[in-house]
Amino acid sequence: MRNVNQILANKAGRLVTVPKEAPVLEVVRLMAEHHIGSVLVMQGGELVGIATERDYARKVILQGRSSADTPVAAIMSSPVITVTPADTAQTCMTMMTDRRIRHLPVVEDGRVLGLVSIGDLVKAVIEDQQQEIEQLQQYIAS
Repeated sequence: MRNVNQILANKAGRLVTVPKEAPVLEVVRLMAEHHIGSVLVMQGGELVGIATERDYARKVILQGRSSADTPVAAIMSSPVITVTPADTAQTCMTMMTDRRIRHLPVVEDGRVLGLVSIGDLVKAVIEDQQQEIEQLQQYIAS
């Protein structure tokens, strides 16, 4: 089974972050522009939260807040649940299932290295299973 470091190595794209003072409207625009479901909230070089589409729906829309006037710090999830590059895809999937989350920042020595989503993990597991099936078919055929 792959670890997080291997999954990150196969991902394209850059990490999208915002300062905690950023208006929610800007955060939602960034998510739409980059076709992503979350952004990391940073203060200096430190990860202080994560803002997701779910946070927006529950903490802005349902509470009647203004997207333009609400800072992302008011709706972000914090503290952030993180993983390390050495964690396995299975460990990440278990964490996501148990905590009902879809995004995990990857942190090592206090530094954010990337982000894995449930989609990244499902893709990795499917690829690993396909490779195992092919190996078993080759073994049986020989």
